[in-house]
Amino acid sequence: MTIHLIKRYKSFGGWTEFYEHHSSSTKTPMRFSIYRPPDTFQGTRPVLYWLSGLTCDESNFMQKSGVQSILSDLGIYLVAPDTSPRGCGYPDEESSWSIGSGAGFYLDALREPWNQSYKMYSYISTELPLIINDHFSVDPEKQSIMGHSMGGHGALIIGLRNQNFKSISAFSPICNPINSPWGQEAFKTYLGNEREQWDFYDTCQILKKEQCQKPMLVDYGLNDEFIEQGQLKIDQLIEICKKEQLNMTIRSFADYDHSYYFIASFIRDHILFHKKHLNF
Repeated sequence: MTIHLIKRYKSFGGWTEFYEHHSSSTKTPMRFSIYRPPDTFQGTRPVLYWLSGLTCDESNFMQKSGVQSILSDLGIYLVAPDTSPRGCGYPDEESSWSIGSGAGFYLDALREPWNQSYKMYSYISTELPLIINDHFSVDPEKQSIMGHSMGGHGALIIGLRNQNFKSISAFSPICNPINSPWGQEAFKTYLGNEREQWDFYDTCQILKKEQCQKPMLVDYGLNDEFIEQGQLKIDQLIEICKKEQLNMTIRSFADYDHSYYFIASFIRDHILFHKKHLNF
C-alpha cells in the first residue's frame, strides 16, 4: 500500500504528519494524521489510535489536544484517521452533520448506497493498523485505542471486538447508540431496521453478552449538554459495569463539557493509562 505525505510539522522534537492513501475497505481516498516521536527513541514503539467525533476529520485532535508534548516525552506514536470517506456523491451525504461526511459511526454500512464505501469498522480495525505497521516503526503487539463522542463509541466497540488493541479509553462516548437519537438515525440510515445488526455496534449490548476484562477508562464532564439530551447514555454504561463487574474505570468531572478543552485537560491521564497497560 502506497501512502502519500501531504504536509508535516516539526513538533516537540518529532513530527506531526498528514497522509493520504487509497483504501481497499472504503474504495476511496482516505486520510490520517500521525505523530512520530523524536528519532532519539530507537526500535519499534507503541502506537495509539485516536477516533474523533461527529463533524471532525484527521486534523482536529492533532491541532487542539496538545498531545504532541506528551507523546514526545514518552516516545509513543499516535494515529488519528478521518471520520468517514469523503466525496462519494451519495444523496444526503453532505446535507446533514450527523449522517454522511464526517459521520461514519465506525461501522460497516449494509444499506445502499452507503455500503459501497462506508466501511469504517473494517478500515479502523484491520486495514489502517496494517498500513501503519508497514510504514512506521511501531510495535504491533503494543497498540491501544481511544476516542471522543462518536469516536469514543468507535474506540469502545472496535477495542472490545479486536484483540490487537490491548486497552481502551474514551471521552464522553456514545455508549448505547441503539437508544440514542444520534445512534438511531445513523444505524437506520447505514444498517436498516434489523436490530440484531444494531447490537453488533453497541457497547452496552456487547458488554451484556460478553465477559470482557480488557482495561478500559471512560471520562465525561457533568456539564456535557449531550448527556441531558440523551445522546451519550453513560448511565447505562455505569449500570452494566456495576452489574458485570467489568475492568472499567468511569470518572466524572464537575463543570467540564463536551469540548476539546475537556479532552486537553485529561489527555495525559489517558496516555499514561495506555502506557501502563501496554507495559512499556
